[in-house]
Amino acid sequence: MTNLSIRCLVFAALALATTNCPAAELPNILWLTSEDHGPQMGCYGDKLARTPNVDALAAKGMLFRRAWSCVPVCAPARSAIIAGMYPSSTGALHMRSMVPMPANTQMYPEILRGAGYYCTNNSKEDYNLAKPADLWDESSPRAHWRNRPQGKPFFAIFNSTKSHESQIRTRPHTQVTDPNLVRVPKFHPDTPEVRQDWAQYYDKVSEADADAGLRLAELAEAGLADETIVFYYGDHGTGMPRGKRWPANLGLHVPLVVYFPEKWRNLAPKEYEVAGKSDRMVNFVDLAPTLVSLAGIKPPAWMQGHAFAGPYQTEPQPYLFGERGRMDERQDLVRSVTDGRYVYLRNYFPHVSQAQRVSYQFQTPTTRIWWEQFDAAKTNGPQSIFWTVPKAPEELYDLQNDPDEVVNLANSPDHREVLERLRGAVRDHILAIRDVTFLPESEMFRRSRGSTPYDMARDDVRYPLERILAAAELASSLDPAATGKLVELLSDNDRGVRYWGGLGLLMRGERGVSEAAEPLRKALLDDCPEVRIVAAQALAEYGAAGDRLRSLAVLGKLAVPATNGQLVAMHALAAIEGLGKKGEPLVETIQKLDPKGPSPHARYNEYVPRLIRTITGATE
Repeated sequence: MTNLSIRCLVFAALALATTNCPAAELPNILWLTSEDHGPQMGCYGDKLARTPNVDALAAKGMLFRRAWSCVPVCAPARSAIIAGMYPSSTGALHMRSMVPMPANTQMYPEILRGAGYYCTNNSKEDYNLAKPADLWDESSPRAHWRNRPQGKPFFAIFNSTKSHESQIRTRPHTQVTDPNLVRVPKFHPDTPEVRQDWAQYYDKVSEADADAGLRLAELAEAGLADETIVFYYGDHGTGMPRGKRWPANLGLHVPLVVYFPEKWRNLAPKEYEVAGKSDRMVNFVDLAPTLVSLAGIKPPAWMQGHAFAGPYQTEPQPYLFGERGRMDERQDLVRSVTDGRYVYLRNYFPHVSQAQRVSYQFQTPTTRIWWEQFDAAKTNGPQSIFWTVPKAPEELYDLQNDPDEVVNLANSPDHREVLERLRGAVRDHILAIRDVTFLPESEMFRRSRGSTPYDMARDDVRYPLERILAAAELASSLDPAATGKLVELLSDNDRGVRYWGGLGLLMRGERGVSEAAEPLRKALLDDCPEVRIVAAQALAEYGAAGDRLRSLAVLGKLAVPATNGQLVAMHALAAIEGLGKKGEPLVETIQKLDPKGPSPHARYNEYVPRLIRTITGATE
């Protein structure tokens, strides 16, 4: 059976699930979205904010105090929304990646269109999931609910880019917010540059609010304000550094305001009241099933979120989950959870900093001045967390007493029960959704060839998740007594387990590598390129002179995109860059590299050239 036939069958099944209502009886739904800002808005109690339009919407509607994006960066966050599935489950977590949708599933516009909706998207798709060509009735800057056929209900998205990270640093800027009035969080140095960025951030949030006001005015002028359910939300937390890209509360907490007119009040959340504030936990994976529920359709079982409105709304959930994977060319793996009071983070790559050197982030003045102060040993403890290596394997923050998330309670005896409960919640979640990104990215593609990462991960033979997760937990624990067990992992029959064994030895530095030198030498011949890369990086960094030369040769060979593909080459080049001066013998070779090579998708192709420029010192 072809993929088209399968999709048609799914479409037909969902159409049968629709309630027997004529299209005219379905509510219009308008989504107003904005980028890179958290709940720094008047309706959330921020006295410095100027957001009259969203404040007015909240005054006649309701806001959610505890709403999280799944991911603290745009493309995977949108991937979670469009599918109703966690990006770590579909394989769509890594920034600007591209994977196929799981078999027998659909993106929510397909379901809504099958129910009779006219669906439009006015600005930005940027999914990490391959979409069908006819996903939207229209997706372009010209897309508008006004263009719908007569009598059709509409679902429309209008996204404002005014508050995007790039706009925080755009100069010249006419300052409205007084920089002297902003509250500089404890993790940022209090400098004029940082204050200006925060003040400009507030100005840009006001501009995004104004965009929302224009769209609400259009609705009112058309006489549809009492016919239309309205949502307003941001795509993840603040675009300021240690907000965007970092999966703690500041990077994931978003404003979410909903308005249900009287006509559709029966579809509102059970706790809905005018000017109300809900403590219900809402995650981006909940948006798709909520839309489907509003259309009178029972959310399909593949959706991992929970509807919070409509006839199929569920009871509130106890936790919100977040995740971080590769950020551009920078590898990382973090999982997070909150119960509303505490935030717990599990760092599976503690050997890299929270910051890393994402070039786009370094264009913000705050990032540059912050790094300069840290490098000059002028930052205090809270200001140094962002740059410090290694990261703590576990982080626990009390949002009530520490909203800036700088006092790590993971080792506090008084918080042991909280730590273990949230640690268990993260582990249970990873296993429940079959988190596929504990494999190196290229290995994920190799294992899912002919299928999808999501479907491959549901086969325990192809993806023994419990064993791989146990290896990742052991490797990232940084326990020096685990070296013997990590050496054993290097002989496992699963490539993913062997990868974590080698990575764990690298994380333990000179002592771990010296105790495991011979097994790491054997791993240089492993049939898995990612195992060879981590073994070579470990020996090149901490091994004897002979090991270093041999390991650099391995890394140089794997860094060639033409023979290894973009993803393996990216991994090898990142290892070479991480070696610093010890990787300098390869600089001349890397200068001559042709950056072209096989790639799963063109979205990946910018990262190898960027790493080449960084290693060789070339300018953009």
